[in-house]
Amino acid sequence: MTTRSATAIGFIAVLFWALLALLTAATGTIPPFQLAAMTFLVGGLVGASTWILRPEGLRALRQRPAVWALGVTGLFGYHALYFAALRLAPPAEAGLINYLWPLLIVLFSSLLPGEHLRRAHVIGAFLGFAGVIVLIAGRGALEARAENWPGYLCAFIAAFVWAGYSVLSRRFGQVSSDAVAGFCLATSLLSLICHLLFETTVWPATSTQWLALLALGLGPVGAAFYVWDIGMKRGDIRLLGVASYATPVLSTLLLVAAGYAEPSITLAAACGLIVLGALVATVPIKGRRP
Repeated sequence: MTTRSATAIGFIAVLFWALLALLTAATGTIPPFQLAAMTFLVGGLVGASTWILRPEGLRALRQRPAVWALGVTGLFGYHALYFAALRLAPPAEAGLINYLWPLLIVLFSSLLPGEHLRRAHVIGAFLGFAGVIVLIAGRGALEARAENWPGYLCAFIAAFVWAGYSVLSRRFGQVSSDAVAGFCLATSLLSLICHLLFETTVWPATSTQWLALLALGLGPVGAAFYVWDIGMKRGDIRLLGVASYATPVLSTLLLVAAGYAEPSITLAAACGLIVLGALVATVPIKGRRP
């Protein structure tokens, strides 16, 4: 598999995650940890189902403790912190802080053996983050308050957890992406425990909500993690970091198309900044292959 094809596969995760907000809204009022437990179960079974035709995939679960620690911390740790951030702080502000992770991926990638961070990647990442600021500020939702700081801290740590998981996956490039199924199933179990401890069970009330839940498990909380793993291990990790800023804009565009949000000038400006950031990051250096 070439770097270019692996990068393209990794970008599929960005497209899946753009559906996250829309599908989550369509599931109704299911508590966060219950939703995570159910969708990660579906996501884990997506990978496990391939073991019927490929029994060797099951062997991917036999990994060192360090690999399991990274996978479970990345998936469960990130989502637990993000859910806590949404409870302890306004979603818009928590989301903005959380979206430091693409920028952190770009910066952390310079610490990997054989990777070199170009100025264009840093500029592109900052342009992408500026686009997210414009998008969220345009909603008039930013208002920092002292009582929200615990939520801000959770969102900040969550960004580091996801960026760390993504970049460190490169260090375990020999680990098959089949192992992600095990990480998803472990995350489902841990989420179930948290749900039973902290939440009241709410089942989907309509067939539409059940279908949205299934779609979440198949895509944004399922296949997305497998293709992201491929992109992080074999693709252009810096370009994928910059491209990840497309997620909130695409997500908002889908919400507009579905009638959950209104189009605005700030949305157009955010799109422009993020597209510009991606273009800057992909400009090849003269005399060197891109």
